[in-house]
Amino acid sequence: PMRIDRMRLELVEFMPSTLETGVLYVSQKYRTAAHLCACGCGEKIRTQLGPLGWRFTNQRQGPSLYPSIGAWQKPCRSHYFIKSGLVIWAPAQTEAEVQYGRQAEMRRRDAYFREQKLGWWRRLKRWWNADR
Repeated sequence: PMRIDRMRLELVEFMPSTLETGVLYVSQKYRTAAHLCACGCGEKIRTQLGPLGWRFTNQRQGPSLYPSIGAWQKPCRSHYFIKSGLVIWAPAQTEAEVQYGRQAEMRRRDAYFREQKLGWWRRLKRWWNADR
């Protein structure tokens, strides 16, 4: 398989049934992104956008997703970033590192929902007092 070194953006409402190599499809309405794995294996990679998922930005040079893409459930186990339209390869991770990342994600998700339960007034007071 041929590795992809660039990703171009295609904004869509709905994800197409067939994805094109080297294209990051983003539906801002449904807060999701999809692309074919940059290693060239042909696997579909889907990412949720928003506070509990990936952050998407689009610069003149091209799209970016943060944090990295880790295809841990796929046979290739690829690990890379998409930054300003470039695919930047990251080191492979051990199973222990993958599990640590998943646990950190669960902690971040739990903290997010705890914060949402506080209500807007208490969040505002906490924000106001944190700066003093």
